[in-house]
Amino acid sequence: MARNAYFSDEVKSEQNLYEDIVIESLKIYGQDCYYLPRDIVNEDKIFGDDVPSRFNSSHIVEMYIQNTEGFDGEGDLFSKFGVEIRDEATFIVSRRRWAQTILRHDSEVTSSRPLEGDLIYLPMTNKMFEITHVEHEEPFYQLSNLPIYKLRAQLFEYNDEDLDTGVAAIDKIETDYAYTYILTLNRDGIIEAGQTATQTLDSDAGTFITGEITKWSDSDNKLHLVHVGATDGLYHTFLTSTAITISGTYRVDSDYTVTAVGLDNKISADEQNTDFSLGSADFLDFTEDNPFGDAENQ
Repeated sequence: MARNAYFSDEVKSEQNLYEDIVIESLKIYGQDCYYLPRDIVNEDKIFGDDVPSRFNSSHIVEMYIQNTEGFDGEGDLFSKFGVEIRDEATFIVSRRRWAQTILRHDSEVTSSRPLEGDLIYLPMTNKMFEITHVEHEEPFYQLSNLPIYKLRAQLFEYNDEDLDTGVAAIDKIETDYAYTYILTLNRDGIIEAGQTATQTLDSDAGTFITGEITKWSDSDNKLHLVHVGATDGLYHTFLTSTAITISGTYRVDSDYTVTAVGLDNKISADEQNTDFSLGSADFLDFTEDNPFGDAENQ
């Protein structure tokens, strides 16, 4: 038997009214959140990972936190590796509002929906969440339309990502927790945060090491660098008594020399790398070609 021809659940005016009510509810009961799209820099096609991710922009939009009695997840756990905070949350955002505020003509976002791996910053709790799943069919076609996205997210663990969002509270995470090189230069000068420092390690092989400047102290000529890496993909450190070039948007200055190299690892006080290294010497023979298995045939 055919459906009643005098009733329809696909009336455009009713769909728009329903979506307007949803948006109004999110504006009343929701929170202003920052949406940070992930910029894939160098994806590992085998493991599907992107270690040097960048977050170069932020977009503010209202979202409703579905967890009314606190965050989901396993909470705070004390494990043999220390305290782990495993908070999870579900954010609800209007499709129309997401398109208006994020998927704009002047935005670098090209995806038609929120993506897994993007970040949500919640100013109310000063916490950052990483989207793990985007549910786009709930509630399920009540008026033959889908007005919202449900973003399931977990607490974000910072891993030396590049944060240049323009929001001071977010960008401060990079300054506070990124692995930092501190170079002492031979003289003072006009150096600003955001510029790039470059040093030639091997001119014949074309190997350079670069870093992003986060701080310059002209009182003691100390330069703070993060996201340091070499062009050959191997680990290197800066060389002393060697020239370094400071480059920015409008100027390049190469009349600097590195006199000392230091490190500032913000979490080094909690690391046990030295303890593990000393302890392993008691039961591992690193003179063997393969200390973790059977000796290789000579």
